[in-house]
Amino acid sequence: MSILRLEHVAKEYITDGASVLALRDVSLTVARGEFVTLVGRSGCGKSTLLNLAGAMDFPTSGSVIVDGVVTSSLGDRDLTKLRREKVGFIFQSFQLLPTLSVAENVELPLMLAGHRGARDVALTCLRWVEMESFETRMPFQLSGGQMQRIAIARALVHSPALLLADEPTGNLDTATSDLIIELLRRIATEKHTAIIMATHSLEAAGLSDTMVRMRDGQIEDVFQPAKRA
Repeated sequence: MSILRLEHVAKEYITDGASVLALRDVSLTVARGEFVTLVGRSGCGKSTLLNLAGAMDFPTSGSVIVDGVVTSSLGDRDLTKLRREKVGFIFQSFQLLPTLSVAENVELPLMLAGHRGARDVALTCLRWVEMESFETRMPFQLSGGQMQRIAIARALVHSPALLLADEPTGNLDTATSDLIIELLRRIATEKHTAIIMATHSLEAAGLSDTMVRMRDGQIEDVFQPAKRA
């Protein structure tokens, strides 16, 4: 069963009075538990696709369907509910709040949603990423890899069906990057969470179920790395 479908999606931006097509007739289906990577040069449309998949933006034409719902048909309240309950986000820059502890950063999305027992859920997620002993530390006391693990725990607190990761290893060394990719692989397999990750690393993409190669706003190729090896 799919969690995400893009059907003939195009996205046009107007920059300085000129039209720029960021995506052109993109169709893609992502199943629950599938680990998908987007590869291609900067400007090829990877981040735009992630923004549309997470209902942070909407297509100029075509449809983006998350868990059976067309995102452009939703009002503000339902959009907020969809993002909060169905989608998790992981960023290259971690985006941890410097004035909050590790546990407070992780529980924040649940606190904002009025969730009771937010701290218990946060600690469970920290244990899952093997960072439970860091709960009282502040972000400045962590390494880049540790901060990314915390960011992943934060993205998991509401058990999203779809996890979107934009260059999550871009600021990390090779060894740490490998650990983060392994963790994402586990999330897809053990939690049955669909993951879409934009990356410049073909080595990282080679560990995914499906690699989507993009060029000039279009999907150039889709294949399963293991089957091509």
